[in-house]
Amino acid sequence: MHTFQPYPIDLIEFDPFTKIGNEWMLITAKEGNKVNAMTASWGGVGVLWGKNTAFIFVRNSRYTKELIDKGSHFSLTFFDSTYKSALKYFGMVSGRREDKISNAKMHINYYEEIPFIDEGNFVICCKKMSATPILPEQFLNPDIQKQWYADGDYHTMYVGEILQILAR
Repeated sequence: MHTFQPYPIDLIEFDPFTKIGNEWMLITAKEGNKVNAMTASWGGVGVLWGKNTAFIFVRNSRYTKELIDKGSHFSLTFFDSTYKSALKYFGMVSGRREDKISNAKMHINYYEEIPFIDEGNFVICCKKMSATPILPEQFLNPDIQKQWYADGDYHTMYVGEILQILAR
């Protein structure tokens, strides 16, 4: 396992447009003894309800959503560019059918009880604060429905309080 150190939130130089939108992240969640991770390129960080927060979007069909819904925490793990093919794999394969963490030759590490992927280099550990379903009647622009939800597989937006930032 790699050694991760707490990283002060006020020292972070984090471009969410690049880190999340272009480089992607793995969302990891646990319920009982089940841990799963999925690739995500939608989300952000900011301040909400007086807390430092991260927000993510997870489709209803995803196995990781079941674990987030049943659990109380999730993590966001970021990687260097050498892991891009592994991140593609995590986005294409379901954890319902196989142990994709092991199959990708990655490992689970923990901050307290919050799982994250050990091969990453930067981790945001969160406590779930809210879950808001994204519904078609909320769209002010009808093109959103056509472009992103033609199959009816909507997202839930999760907001998590950032409990710890880790870096190696």
